[in-house]
Amino acid sequence: MINMAKLTTRSKILWPGLVFLIGAFLLTSCSSSSSSKQPSAATNTISESIVSAPIRVISTSDGQVGYRSIGSGPPIVMIMGFSSSMDGWPPNFVDSLAADHEVITFDNSGIGKTSLPTGVLSVGTMANQTNAFIQALHLKHPIVLGWSMGGMIAQSLAVKFPQDVSKLILCATLPGNGKATPPTQAATAALANPTQATAVSLLDLLFPPNQQAREIPAFTKEISQYPSFYLASSNVDQLQLSALGKWFTGGDGSGRHISGIRAKTLIGDGSNDILIPSQNDYEMNHVIKHSKLVMYPDAGHGFLFQDANAWSQQILKFIKN
Repeated sequence: MINMAKLTTRSKILWPGLVFLIGAFLLTSCSSSSSSKQPSAATNTISESIVSAPIRVISTSDGQVGYRSIGSGPPIVMIMGFSSSMDGWPPNFVDSLAADHEVITFDNSGIGKTSLPTGVLSVGTMANQTNAFIQALHLKHPIVLGWSMGGMIAQSLAVKFPQDVSKLILCATLPGNGKATPPTQAATAALANPTQATAVSLLDLLFPPNQQAREIPAFTKEISQYPSFYLASSNVDQLQLSALGKWFTGGDGSGRHISGIRAKTLIGDGSNDILIPSQNDYEMNHVIKHSKLVMYPDAGHGFLFQDANAWSQQILKFIKN
C-alpha cells in the first residue's frame, strides 16, 4: 500500500520544479513534435474557440474568480484538476461541448486572477468558491464537469450545494469516502524523483505507452494555442497537495457524504489510468446513486482528450436524456 501522507509531504517539496519543467515542455514541444496520425481531439463544430475568449474577472462572495466562456445554451461549468489553470483544457474538447451549450472554464483558488480564500485550503473550500462563482454568474442549476482534482471538487459541490448541479460529470477522479485506491508505484515514483527527464514521464502518465507518441504531441499542440499559457504557483501546488491528501483519506467532510449526491451522474475514465486507478471509478459508481460508468479501453488519465470525440458525444447524450 502506498503511503499517501508520505507522498504528499515529499511532493510538497518536489512538485514545483516539475510544474516548471512541464510548463516549458508544453510550450515548446508542439513546434518540434509531429505525428503521422491525426490528433484524437474532438472536431471543432463552432466558428469561435475558447482560446479567443477573453479572460474575465467576476467578484463573488468568496473573492474574485477569473474565467472564460463560449457558446450558448444550458451552461456547463468545467472544473480543472491539480496545478493547472483553465488553459489546461484542450480547446477542441471545450469547443465541441460549446456547440450546444455555454461552456464556462475558470481558475481554481489562488490560480491566475482567482483569489485564494483565507484559512486552510481543502477540496471543500474550493467547492465553496465554485458555489460563489456559480451564484455570481446567476447560473441556474448548471451541468458540472470535473477532471481529476476537479472531479473531487465537483463531488464536494454536489454534496454541499445540490442546487448548483443539475447533472454531474466526473472524469478520471476518485471518491472522498476513505475507500479510494492509491496511485500506482509508477505515478508515485514520477512525483518523487523530479528531473528534466521525468518531466516528460509525467506527461506519459496521462496516456498508455502505446498511445504516447500520438497523444502527447496532440495534447501539447492543443493547449499551446492559448495566448499566454500559465500554471499554478508552487505555493498553490503545495496547498492543493495537502487538500488532495485530506480528500483521499476521507478527511474532507463533504467527501464522506458522496453517497448523498442526488444529481444524475456520468463517470468516465480510461481503463489504463496510471495516475488514478480505475478501481476508484467502480467505487464511485457503487456509492453514487443514479450514476452511469463509461470506461474507455487502452486509454488513461487523459481519456477525455484521447477519446475526445466519443466522450464528448457521450456527454451530450447524457445531458439530453
